[in-house]
Amino acid sequence: MRPPIPVLSDYGISPKHGFLPDVLPLTRLPDPYYNKWESIAANLQNLILSKRLRGVIDRLPVLSTIGLEHDAEWRRAYMLLTFFSHGYIWGGDTPCDRVPPSISVPLLDICKHLEIPPVSTYAASVLWNFKPLFVDEDIDDLDNIATLVTFTGSLDESWFYLVSVAIEARGGPIIPLMLSAIAAARQGDSATVTRCLRAFAERLDDLGELLRRMHENCDPGYFYRRIRTFLAGSKNMAEAGLPHGVTYDDGSGKSEYVQYSGPSNAQSSLIQFFDVVLGVEHRPTGEKPDPSSESEREGRSFVPKHNFIRDMRRYMPGPHARFLNDVGAVADIREFVESRAATDRSLSIAYDACLAMLRAFRDIHIAIVTRYIILPSREKRARSRSPEVARTNLATASKNEQHKKVKGTGGTSLIPFLKQARDETGEPSVEAWARRFMSRQTKVSGQNDFFLGKDEKSETLDEPLVEHGLAGTWTMDEDYGAFLVAREAHVIWQLMSSSTRALVTVEHAVPLMSMDTSEMARPCLCRTTMDGGVSNLTVDFAVS
Repeated sequence: MRPPIPVLSDYGISPKHGFLPDVLPLTRLPDPYYNKWESIAANLQNLILSKRLRGVIDRLPVLSTIGLEHDAEWRRAYMLLTFFSHGYIWGGDTPCDRVPPSISVPLLDICKHLEIPPVSTYAASVLWNFKPLFVDEDIDDLDNIATLVTFTGSLDESWFYLVSVAIEARGGPIIPLMLSAIAAARQGDSATVTRCLRAFAERLDDLGELLRRMHENCDPGYFYRRIRTFLAGSKNMAEAGLPHGVTYDDGSGKSEYVQYSGPSNAQSSLIQFFDVVLGVEHRPTGEKPDPSSESEREGRSFVPKHNFIRDMRRYMPGPHARFLNDVGAVADIREFVESRAATDRSLSIAYDACLAMLRAFRDIHIAIVTRYIILPSREKRARSRSPEVARTNLATASKNEQHKKVKGTGGTSLIPFLKQARDETGEPSVEAWARRFMSRQTKVSGQNDFFLGKDEKSETLDEPLVEHGLAGTWTMDEDYGAFLVAREAHVIWQLMSSSTRALVTVEHAVPLMSMDTSEMARPCLCRTTMDGGVSNLTVDFAVS
């Protein structure tokens, strides 16, 4: 007997807003007993800037959690205390590896109640850290939401969190939509499954548009130098000053060092839901697919338990993680599509459209990581203090000098992990042309110095120096598949090197009907001008 399809209300998930709380986050704990916590929250930025936060927290009494009643109160208390703990750890000239009892004792109790680790997570910084400006307007509108707590008090930090809030809100309706698709697949209703997949692909396109707005109000340099520091966890942070992790001092004298990842988009239950419902499987970073089992359904039945994405479920609220596990037990969209691939072309194309849009979403994320973390990490850091008192934190020590790999707040090597997750997204493609498109490797050029004659093999770069935006090379050998292009298609490909910059411009564009007849896809014949010469390029599809 097949397990029942999960019911959203059993996991506290909203059919409209998804993993965001159905009841808006509290702007203040109602019990006056917690006024001291609220006072610190109201002055958090100034206490960090003046380097007085640690002293204030050291003098803070240990408060009980007995006054917390409703879920919204527990969530706000968790959000406050994790912000306090990260400010305490990273808010000095050097990191502190001990969180005092005034924070640790109530935080550990709260985390046990919420089934979540005692560290700042995606839930603390995003899911439970927003408010609408106008309660009668939607919270998927970036112009209608604001944060409750930040480390820096800057618009940049607020915007960084709020883009994810809007994505969670806009993507919420996908959850009941795809649960309906699973139910339809059980009934053999191919038309309904196709309709749900098409709607899913369109909504993924909307989420990509929201993610592309990150640059509007978040400066890459400021994010790297000021914000990212406070988002670091304690796992794999030896170079940043936490060789053993941190201890949460509960006053017993028996507290031991622990290591946790910091908040990461991999902790988004929504993004992981997309993978689960589409049958996308992720392997440990660096592990290649097994060719002998890739084409066999039995070979896909085993999902590695130890990979970064799956490990991130530990950092989700307990009910959300259980929901993903339960959906994984019933999700059979991939098998349903494969079983009908030879007879139902529309179903296959709709499924591949979802994979393509999810892969494009991850491409946008890689471009953002490149701009906000990889490129700033390579710039020479200006030192405003003498070397003897230089501040040690994630921004100044996140690059492993021995291996030259930039680490994320989750403690993992960024680009190798992100690129593998993106590539794995396209692996379940059904149509042969879709598999070819989503398994393509973009050749990066311009990384070597022509005039010095540097050997290409003389230096291996772990991270990309070239940001392609969202343009990709496409060889048109089929009459279909144009759904891969979004509504407004134009080329934004930029090739950058240390000595030259070539901007690819559109010479002309020929409209081509996409899968959805209301949309248009444009293959663009491009040319580039460099040193007075003009050369024709291949046909490019661009998503922007």
